[in-house]
Amino acid sequence: MTSFVDVRNMVGWVAATGPERIIAGIMEYLEQDFARWESFDKTPRVASHTPFGVIELMPTSDHESYAFKYVNGHPSNPARGYQTVTAFGVLADVHNGYPTFLAEMTVLTALRTAATSAFAAKLLARPDSRVMAMIGTGSQAEFQALAFRHAFGITTLRVFDVDPDAIAKFVRNMLPLGFAIEVAGSAAEALDGADIVTTCTADKARATVVADEWVRPGMHLNAIGGDCPGKTELDPAILDRADVFVEYTPQTRIEGEIQAKPADFPVTELWEVLAGRRAGRAEADAITVFDSVGFAIEDFSALRYARDQVAGTRYEQRIDLVADPDDPKDLFGLVGAFSPVG
Repeated sequence: MTSFVDVRNMVGWVAATGPERIIAGIMEYLEQDFARWESFDKTPRVASHTPFGVIELMPTSDHESYAFKYVNGHPSNPARGYQTVTAFGVLADVHNGYPTFLAEMTVLTALRTAATSAFAAKLLARPDSRVMAMIGTGSQAEFQALAFRHAFGITTLRVFDVDPDAIAKFVRNMLPLGFAIEVAGSAAEALDGADIVTTCTADKARATVVADEWVRPGMHLNAIGGDCPGKTELDPAILDRADVFVEYTPQTRIEGEIQAKPADFPVTELWEVLAGRRAGRAEADAITVFDSVGFAIEDFSALRYARDQVAGTRYEQRIDLVADPDDPKDLFGLVGAFSPVG
């Protein structure tokens, strides 16, 4: 039997546990898995692009467990009453190939994306960072705010979005949670005085959401919206004066901010900083960019954490997903022989 967490149980588990606590737990699992980065099979995600959006598969394995995530990205979906991103994921036992854990990952991906951002920032941002600018207040924004409160104690947010309804939603959700929110009249205004900047916009375009002249020494930019070919958010000039960090270079060169740069543009993979092989923030006045596109090992970590936390609780179900005949060689016997009459 395969362990299964559906949407109702995922939402129930998150509500009962608290999203900030879950983000903290996923950060611990991310640190464990990034520390053994070289032991994983790694490949850029398999993407199917259409005029409507993209559908992707994100696989990885540590040779004990195999994982993949199915995820879409359809920026026009909200206008049609659908989520921009939906996802589910699977863990399987490498030794027999059986799926052991199946879970919704629309909510879980939001948590792991925020956890990854905060995990990276702990390695790259100034420890005394206290103000965060958020450009884009869509589905990911609340999770990012909670992650950075956990990681840095940040409660002061300067936010901007071209959609006033998205801003109103964000303010409505986060004010009761103790955040001080300043709604800016522009992205430039939001960045003024910020220590950390998170960009998370949805349009599939080579956009300049953050201009070079708005970025001051000492900032850390958490660029998470540029996650497919042809979509960026940062002025390329920012990258020229920043230290740029990525998850998995071959994938980020296709999808991230650095797709606008030559193939030899220098970047550092995050695991190298964790392992002490490469430097993170060189000095207080350095500008650091985490060019994040999301990578399969992060989903692996989130699935492991969810599996471990819900095991034996009311949030875990068991489903009969794998055919299991008495004789492993007689699959036909499981359905019974059929002989047409006449």
